[in-house]
Amino acid sequence: MINAKSSNALRSGARGVAGPAAIAVFLALCLPVAQSAAGAEGRELSGKDVVDAECASCHAAGAQAVPGAQGAPRIGDRQVWSQLASHGLSSLTAHALNGIRKMPAHGGHPNLTDLEITRAITYMVNQSGGKWVEPISRESPPSSRSGEEIVNAQCSKCHHAGVGGAPRIGDRDAWVPRLKQGLDSLVWSAIRGHGGMPARGGMANLTDGELKDAIIYLFRGPVSSGKP
Repeated sequence: MINAKSSNALRSGARGVAGPAAIAVFLALCLPVAQSAAGAEGRELSGKDVVDAECASCHAAGAQAVPGAQGAPRIGDRQVWSQLASHGLSSLTAHALNGIRKMPAHGGHPNLTDLEITRAITYMVNQSGGKWVEPISRESPPSSRSGEEIVNAQCSKCHHAGVGGAPRIGDRDAWVPRLKQGLDSLVWSAIRGHGGMPARGGMANLTDGELKDAIIYLFRGPVSSGKP
């Protein structure tokens, strides 16, 4: 997580000169980011992955329905999903794991893990107006990876060329306005997903700390670029 010293530095900058100077203070406190080997764990599916591959066949085309009816709640139907979300993630997950009405246990896909089911529910809620945080594994967290490793493995797919308006790696003019609300705010936005970017940048097992390090690297760019 973001340490208190770094967070306070940015908040102080936001009250004063909320721009490059404040960000420079933060970077001086946080960097250099420690380098470590990437984890070799198997790929975990994100909520979007699961929904696109499995759930969309019913939920994307499902008729509008109220809880208790036979039709699958349609993704994007804010009224229905708001009612479902009011029961909480644990309750919705239990229904999906055990099966409910016409939906079989595990949504008919026993190869999906409980965690992946939970992520899929979170994704559908968020695509329907919710602001839930897609969970990561607490029992087997991945080995810590550096910001550079994460950017090279995932973030560069969009941020290298600026796909869909994504700020380019090392383009400080593009990153400074995004950091004016503080690093905590930007990390939180990446955790939930923003615009065309899915939750946790589409890399479901990224921890909050890894996301922070990746954002710092995206701002600074590679050291070999000659940037201070």
